[in-house]
Amino acid sequence: QVQLVESGGGLVQPGGSLRLSCAASGRFFSGYVMGMGWYRQAPGKQRELVAAITRGGVTNYADSVKGRFTISMDNAKNAVYLQMISLQPEDTAVYYCNIDTRIGSSWGQGTQVTVSS
Repeated sequence: QVQLVESGGGLVQPGGSLRLSCAASGRFFSGYVMGMGWYRQAPGKQRELVAAITRGGVTNYADSVKGRFTISMDNAKNAVYLQMISLQPEDTAVYYCNIDTRIGSSWGQGTQVTVSS
């Protein structure tokens, strides 16, 4: 079973930056990992994809974050990162890490990102 631990959330002013990190651990074969990603859920809204990356480095971003967020992955560490710049109040949400493997997917517990002056 895969466990995911996120870190890096917090309170930031509009226009500020944050970097989220997520590391996978547990008993699994790294070669089964197909990709990792970040999702977010704001109050009263559905969880949505923010960014995803495959083990081969192919990335996918939500239109709302293109040009502001950058996802990266460390295959050796089974870790994924999300660099966020030019943050806006509408980016406020709980951000969840996801790992997609050949035997299923797992979610982290979430980290709160609040953008407010």
